[in-house]
Amino acid sequence: MTARRSAGLLLLLLSGLRADTHEEVRAMVGSDVQLGCSYAEEKTFDLNELFVYWQIGETEKPETVTYYLSGNSSAGHDNNQYKDRAQLSLDSMKQGDFSLRLFNITPQDEQKFNCLVFSKLEKILDVVVTLHVAANYSMPVVSTPSDAPEDEELTFMCTSTDGYPLPNVYWINRTDNSLLDKALQNSTVSLNARGLYDVVSVLRIRRTPNVNVGCCIENVLLHQNLTVASHTGRKPFKGNDTQVLPDTNPERTRALVAAIALLLTMVGAAATGWWCRSRCPGRSYAGAQANRPELEFTDHV
Repeated sequence: MTARRSAGLLLLLLSGLRADTHEEVRAMVGSDVQLGCSYAEEKTFDLNELFVYWQIGETEKPETVTYYLSGNSSAGHDNNQYKDRAQLSLDSMKQGDFSLRLFNITPQDEQKFNCLVFSKLEKILDVVVTLHVAANYSMPVVSTPSDAPEDEELTFMCTSTDGYPLPNVYWINRTDNSLLDKALQNSTVSLNARGLYDVVSVLRIRRTPNVNVGCCIENVLLHQNLTVASHTGRKPFKGNDTQVLPDTNPERTRALVAAIALLLTMVGAAATGWWCRSRCPGRSYAGAQANRPELEFTDHV
């Protein structure tokens, strides 16, 4: 076994050839991902004739992630970082699919993986897969400045945590959506215990009658911009700053308009009846009355 492994490693180190294929894959922290490495033609392989290596690091001194050597019943691992996290499928390899399955992705997995496959001591595959790792930043939280004299500057603080890779941080003038000068802000990005990034950005600007700024955390890899606004007027506001959004439900709007129209109609009818009663003379019922004889007018000479 040791001789086979040494021979395989020797072939690996002496190959020194460029990769035939380059691929790029993106994965989220905590997810599983498959790094592809497949033989282009339809062919069945004998496992007893195969040497399969997945490695990372520089070509001069590669580090093996997992491997399969001719005659083994299963794949092995050299790197403790990938023990129980890297998997090859023997059944798939028989069909020419030498893809690597990685579990529970971490930020440390962001690197280039090299797949090398030898059949009968002849190299048949050399594939490099670049793995890009990403994690969503938390929604930014902006702390508004406390009451300060009119002649002092305002200080805003924006925080966001547990993201990857490094973010871009912007402060925006919400009045015209222009970017504020980077000289006005001081951003600090630190690596936390999970290998993810936390960001704290402080903005200092002169007080104006109406300040409306926003903090934007951009994750370029995910094409994601998280923006939170903070508004400060001339008079300090006590309590929650709540923005009422317009009702965008057309059915509810039509029902409301119909109800208002009905109410106005009822009020109009009531007003008309009251006006008529006040203008028209009242009549009282005196019961049945006898018929009066009609008077007949005649001309007298």
